Amino acid sequence: MASVKMRKIRKTYDNSVEVIKGVDLEVKDGEFMVFVGPSGCGKSTMMRMIAGLEEISDGELHIGERLANDLPPVDRKVAMVFQSYALYPHMTVAENMGFGLKLAGTPKAEVKEIVGKAAEILRISHLLERRPKALSGGQRQRVAIGRAIVRKPGVFLFDEPLSNLDAGLRVQMRVELTKLHKELGSTMIYVTHDQTEAMTMGDRIAVFNQGVVEQVGPPMELYRDPVNTFVAEFLGAPKMNLLPAKWAKQGNGAMLEVGGCKIPWNGDGAGPIEAVRDDLLLGIRPEHIDVLSDASETGTIGAKLEVVERLGDTVLLYVKIAGLDSHVAVKLPEDGNQWSRGAVVGLRPREKAALLFARSGQRVN
Repeated sequence: MASVKMRKIRKTYDNSVEVIKGVDLEVKDGEFMVFVGPSGCGKSTMMRMIAGLEEISDGELHIGERLANDLPPVDRKVAMVFQSYALYPHMTVAENMGFGLKLAGTPKAEVKEIVGKAAEILRISHLLERRPKALSGGQRQRVAIGRAIVRKPGVFLFDEPLSNLDAGLRVQMRVELTKLHKELGSTMIYVTHDQTEAMTMGDRIAVFNQGVVEQVGPPMELYRDPVNTFVAEFLGAPKMNLLPAKWAKQGNGAMLEVGGCKIPWNGDGAGPIEAVRDDLLLGIRPEHIDVLSDASETGTIGAKLEVVERLGDTVLLYVKIAGLDSHVAVKLPEDGNQWSRGAVVGLRPREKAALLFARSGQRVN
């Protein structure tokens, strides 16, 4: 096992395009760290620099106690699992898993023993004599992971390894990879654009955006306490609702105006917000909005119900507030109510779960 420390890491290509802009980040020994972000944000480039497949333009990379900037990939003691399985079609599972050991001159008996132990961990011992064409997608991914395990690396690197699998297999493999991390206790860095994978698998998440890390922390900490609107919207499905709002102090409390409706606000956590602000966004998760059949009640926002999605245990309502361009998503437990499209309802955000952002994107409370 080994820690990975990135100090002011930068990556600039020949055309002067800077894709990594001074990243400072530490992955602890034995930690499962997830790099998450949209396509083109720099997360895979960062991983490739850790692996030694991309040169570092500036900054320092430490793997364990060693400065790794100029170390060749083979000397970094890392193993990478790619999105593509990249298995040799003419070799059996056992031969694919042990090929790297064979090239390193490891005795046959030792290769067989190491491959056998890895196969037991991954529960693919019964597949060792098959060839890749006789395997399912999930089995092929296990073989690719097994090929990394036998090398006994200090750090495992996973570059979107589940994106080629169907939805059911992705869920299964998420569980398997989480269990594997617990069994091996190894340092793992996992790249994905799927926020569900990030939330369910990582000990901590690093949210990448345009070459910088916006926020790092445990999944639920980032979900509940995002530092800006990018993190707030990226984590969560449906994403957080961001509603233009005006805020004004009134005595010991305040009044928040959203969609032409005024909501009493007790001011808790308002911090240094000045007496009046009209450049705010009210951030509220879909599950933190109560829906009332009477839109005229005090403290509610009037809205028109336009779409209903029933998901079995939950129901998603998409409503339109007059004067706002985007729909507001509401997530409720499935209670058998027959929500009618076109109905006018009242929305009541739960104040203790609501966040306030400036239009620039930064948190203000």
